[in-house]
Amino acid sequence: MRTGKIVTALALGFAVAAVGFASSQMGSWKLNEAKSTLPAGAQKNHLVVYAAAGDQVKITVDGTDAAGKPAHNEWTGKFDGAEYPVIGDPNSDVRSYKQVDANTLELTAKKAGKVSLTGRVVVSADGKVRTVTLNGTDAQGNKLTSTAVYDRQ
Repeated sequence: MRTGKIVTALALGFAVAAVGFASSQMGSWKLNEAKSTLPAGAQKNHLVVYAAAGDQVKITVDGTDAAGKPAHNEWTGKFDGAEYPVIGDPNSDVRSYKQVDANTLELTAKKAGKVSLTGRVVVSADGKVRTVTLNGTDAQGNKLTSTAVYDRQ
């Protein structure tokens, strides 16, 4: 009898954790260049994937850099505002995401301790469109602003 209660409590705990972890951001997102406003020569993130990685989220980004060469970076962490390392991004070595509401994240990227990028990631109410608005500086120190629109795949 006691074992049954423990198993039930554990199952309920995992279910609550899974529901709390679910995010409208999760899934694969493809860049819609026609709806996006990207600066000339900016990196284009063609495909962004948010996937569960244990109790964290792994964000994988594939695209092209300013020269048109393939670009790839990865971030694994939580949407708790803490800084987690970024692999493969020449403009940042840590990134933090903070959950604002069910459909919105705020992000900050840093390179060598200095903020290089801030932004907001918003998923539409119907969950089909993701809009990323960024403000920052590129590797040469030039100010940039962009709005990238992604469609759920």
